[in-house]
Amino acid sequence: MDFKALFASDKELIAILTIIAELDLPDAWLAAGTLRNYVWNVLSGKPGLLDASDIDVVFFAPEITYEKTQAIQEQLQAAYPNYQWEVKNQVFMHCHSPHTAPYQSARDAISKYPERCTAIAARLKDGDLELFLPYGEDDIVNFVVQPTPHFLVDKERMAVYHDRLKKKDWQKKWPRLQILA
Repeated sequence: MDFKALFASDKELIAILTIIAELDLPDAWLAAGTLRNYVWNVLSGKPGLLDASDIDVVFFAPEITYEKTQAIQEQLQAAYPNYQWEVKNQVFMHCHSPHTAPYQSARDAISKYPERCTAIAARLKDGDLELFLPYGEDDIVNFVVQPTPHFLVDKERMAVYHDRLKKKDWQKKWPRLQILA
């Protein structure tokens, strides 16, 4: 599947990517569940942004505080209330993954998300659509959920992985999903 062509053909998704690009945040991406769910929806015959739970914006900027990040999220929510914005500075996010050193970039953080299928990001850079898929697209297009190598090597991280799967209950929305590990 040509993710770049798929995403580029969706005016609403491009509008969201444009909003993110105009924030002018360092190393900023639309990531994770927003894009994974988009692909799963399309492959299930649904509109891509149907039931988008949130718009996951990630960036990496040591100079931007947690409070400023929250303010950015609140500004987006006020300006674009039809979306549920989730803005996360990846400088602070390693704390949510047991035994994890601070991330060095947004890409580093994305590569250490719990599931390989969630490790997906896109952004507009100099007007071009750029994608980041550290584990490729096979898991996403084949409806496979499995841990990233970062999670697979640590029992506490794997507990987080399993708790997430129970909480998310993705198989209700996408019955074709295969849950591994």
